[in-house]
Amino acid sequence: MSGNETRSQAIFQITNREPMPVKQTEPLGKIWACDVFNLAKMEEALSKTAYKSMKKTVETGAPLDAGVAEVVAAAMKEWAVAKGAKFFSHIFYPMTNITAEKHDGFIITTSQGNAITEFSGSLLIKGEPDGSSFPNGSIRMTNAARGYTAWDPTSPAYIMHTDNGAVLMIPSVFMSWTGEALDKKIPLLRSNAAMDKAAKKVLSLIGETDIAQLNSSCGAEQEYFLVDANFANARPDLLLAGRSLFGAPAAKGQQFDDHYFGAIPARVQVFMQDLEDQLYRLGIPAKTHHNEVAPAQFEIAPYFEAANVAADHQQLMMTLMKSTAKKHGFICLLHEKPFAGINGSGKHVNWSVGNATQGNLLDPGNTPHDNLSFLLFCGAVIRGVHKFGPLLRAVIATASNDHRLGANEAPPAIMSVYLGDQLEKVYRDIKDGKVSVSQSGGEMDLGLSQILKFKRDPGDRNRTSPFAFTGNRFEFRAVGSSQSVSGPLVAMNTMLADSLNWIADKLEAELGKGLNTGDAVLAVLKELMDKHANVIFGGDGYSSEWHTMAVEERGLKNIPTTADALGALREDSVKELFKSTGVLTPVELESRYEVYAEQYILSIEVEAKLMINMAKTSIYPAAMNYLADLSATSAGMAELGIELDSSVVKTVAVEANAMLAAVARLEAAIKKHDFASPEAHMKFLAKDVRDLMDEVRSHADALEMEVDDALWPLPKYSEMLFIK
Repeated sequence: MSGNETRSQAIFQITNREPMPVKQTEPLGKIWACDVFNLAKMEEALSKTAYKSMKKTVETGAPLDAGVAEVVAAAMKEWAVAKGAKFFSHIFYPMTNITAEKHDGFIITTSQGNAITEFSGSLLIKGEPDGSSFPNGSIRMTNAARGYTAWDPTSPAYIMHTDNGAVLMIPSVFMSWTGEALDKKIPLLRSNAAMDKAAKKVLSLIGETDIAQLNSSCGAEQEYFLVDANFANARPDLLLAGRSLFGAPAAKGQQFDDHYFGAIPARVQVFMQDLEDQLYRLGIPAKTHHNEVAPAQFEIAPYFEAANVAADHQQLMMTLMKSTAKKHGFICLLHEKPFAGINGSGKHVNWSVGNATQGNLLDPGNTPHDNLSFLLFCGAVIRGVHKFGPLLRAVIATASNDHRLGANEAPPAIMSVYLGDQLEKVYRDIKDGKVSVSQSGGEMDLGLSQILKFKRDPGDRNRTSPFAFTGNRFEFRAVGSSQSVSGPLVAMNTMLADSLNWIADKLEAELGKGLNTGDAVLAVLKELMDKHANVIFGGDGYSSEWHTMAVEERGLKNIPTTADALGALREDSVKELFKSTGVLTPVELESRYEVYAEQYILSIEVEAKLMINMAKTSIYPAAMNYLADLSATSAGMAELGIELDSSVVKTVAVEANAMLAAVARLEAAIKKHDFASPEAHMKFLAKDVRDLMDEVRSHADALEMEVDDALWPLPKYSEMLFIK
């Protein structure tokens, strides 16, 4: 079947498909977390002593006794087997942005030839995958391959149902035999512990006595595209690269703003309902779904959860989105920019910090004392973003996210903080010495009573800001849609811990001078603002004026590509940040630089090779076939005394030859490997190779606009984005 016949067949299959039957959903109360071995299930299945121990571990991070693990393992196995599971897996999160799992059977054979099910505490606690076969940044070599998974009891086990059966999934950490973190979960847990320790110091200094364990929380808004599988299967670029390497814009795109929050297509609605039923069974609180800005683009947003659980749930949700899309005849695209010319997809990470006794510490309170802690914690975030802006850019740096950042559809690659007019004025007044302490009781009177009675929205929203305060949390808007949220959470937690430690030291010094708490807090915040106010910006982040001001006047960095961004992981200040907080050792940090650099290099090389292949084997032949048809038509018309306009022939011939010439230069470029360092290799790819890829594409897209539609081999934007 020719390329064009494949495309025509795809359109026929889609337009004549039988609609997916609408499943009758069960009541939320019946299915919610029914496949999760959570505390509620444990209370039913465990002894009182074992349950009490597990509850303490889950809620406070207290160590778990090995004897309790044996009891939990037995109960967990019985629960899983009753749900049809014959296998279990320690699911873990290597440095690939996707999950990894190795399935083991509960089966044990006996000397009598029988088989029984068994699952001990030791099997629950530890697994052993190959530590050298995952990205590890030279921590593990092929001849030094041992690695371990270890059960994380703070994230609940669950049953994953597939067409091939049920598997008990046990969220786990992943480490090398020598003890280094090879995953994204260990640094996240460490960063939360560092933040908890630093936050408690600050809260104690301002007079808090009952301080529960602090935890960061996360709610990630996930954007994605759905394309019919018939179209995607006819597009090697969508299948292998996750984005369209070729494609002329459709006459209609998103210019009418008619897709955003529009009526959800019926077929997509059925997919969403099926997905959310599965998420609810796994205790994932999907709360919102809607059409996004671009055609064929959608969003799903879960409710806030503890950061560690939210990160696990985010990974699971992306897995389920892809598998559920296939069931409904779609391909789910999580690439940040799958289609040129229309908006790409991000993952806005809403992040806050709190506990059971003080509540959300980034939520403005109703009393001066509540505002004391709020302003300190909010100030700590401001300092962290200013001091470690390049780190925040590095943890969202991927080859795919580079297409989206700064494209007037997503935040610029300059890290700044948006506070809203009213809150920004409060901090500016503190900086200028315009806020004082009341004489009655020594607490701060910030003149915020009217603001704080306002229902959580004291400022407008700013979609051009990468890091925006949105009422009771910060929204990191620059995270890519395909990324794990763990990396950004690790960076935010760690920079917060560092800032809180700085604040604690400053507060101790001010209180040591005999100042009351309010005066001491104001003094610390004034010093903080004197040093870090330059990072606060409430204007248009897309404007050229801001880009100039940010770099030339405020000393902020504009870091456009991953090749420029990853170097932050090697900066001395970042090494010291992670070392001093105990989140990442220098070896672990360097391993992440190596892994992410390699992933960037491989991603672009795969795209370049794929582009060369498609240009030579699909697009150029289509152009030649069209020229042959034009030649035959011209000869026939000449016999009738009619001369064919040669401009079309010339245009197609010129563009086809120019495309092949650019392809030849691209082939030569990707064969170059004599680079002095990974940095040099990345910069070459970011500039030279990507420029050549853009050149190849420009000629191919010009051909798409000229070649007979009946001969064009690849499904077009007008088909992929609009035919559902």
